[in-house]
Amino acid sequence: MTHSQLRPPTMADVARQAGVSHQTVSRVLGDHPNVRDETRAKVLRAIEEMGYRRNFSARALATRRTQTLGVVASNTTLYGPASTLFALEEAARAEGYLVSTVSLRELTVQALSEALERLSEGGVEGVIALAPQRSAVAALTELRHPFPVVAVGTGSGAEIPSVNVDQHLGARLATGHLLAAGHRKVWHLAGPEYWQEAADRTAGWRATLEEAGVEPPQPLRGDWSPLSGYRAGQELAGWVGRGLTAVFVANDQMALGVLRALREAGVRTPQDVAVVGFDDIPESEFFAPPLTTVRQDFATVGQRSIALLLDLIEGRTPSDARVAIEPQLVVRASTFPYVPLPGTAPG
Repeated sequence: MTHSQLRPPTMADVARQAGVSHQTVSRVLGDHPNVRDETRAKVLRAIEEMGYRRNFSARALATRRTQTLGVVASNTTLYGPASTLFALEEAARAEGYLVSTVSLRELTVQALSEALERLSEGGVEGVIALAPQRSAVAALTELRHPFPVVAVGTGSGAEIPSVNVDQHLGARLATGHLLAAGHRKVWHLAGPEYWQEAADRTAGWRATLEEAGVEPPQPLRGDWSPLSGYRAGQELAGWVGRGLTAVFVANDQMALGVLRALREAGVRTPQDVAVVGFDDIPESEFFAPPLTTVRQDFATVGQRSIALLLDLIEGRTPSDARVAIEPQLVVRASTFPYVPLPGTAPG
């Protein structure tokens, strides 16, 4: 076996095999338009026959482009952040980029600063920050960085380039659906207070009730987990027969806990209490009963986030630097049309 067979083929080897210049091979790899079809076919055939793979390190040195994007995230065990992260990686790959991810326990100013510095040292061209907590939005606004940054999950009002599902609208869809079914009041189990998305869902719920002339009851609060939903559901069960007929829960996992607590208390869903969740996790259609919920389009979040970041990297002016994506209400058996039973208190 010769030395040339031991080492990986180079661009010069491909040029020699195809009978063209090194520059022509480079143009073909860069998809340059000024290459004849016959020449392009010869080069591509030589690349395939020789098993040539581009040296991205050398390319990065020559072009100062690494084709790598950074992602900073936290709470990636939760459905929303995990789905968003997967969608970002898929969208980046579709654009020919690799993703380097830094997962943080907390999105504080110091932690974010260190993460951005680490990604900068790794040569990323831009960063997407999953920033659902209010503290993270404040930190991103304060920090300075040597590359473009796009925030995801910041909710309403963020004054930085961002992509968000319209949480306020999602809550309006859920609450309006229950009111349209005949419920006179809708209770709410909210997410953690320090999450901007939870705050936006609560605001949408409250605004919809107030516009309907309904005084919003005091919301309960959970931590996104089924256990917190179960404990809230035990409390909610005590209000059945005293005006409680409908509950909007800020995520599906807490809704799972609510449904179990109601069932154990002998409360039927939806005959006694209708329940709506948020997220449309894959399991929600298999809950007992199947859960009406608000679906977030994470694939579109990933695509729009990457597109916005690449616009900023390339120096293009984006058509919209703060993108809002509409959610969708998915109606299932947990909210059959409401018909008050004879002798029961009105909802």
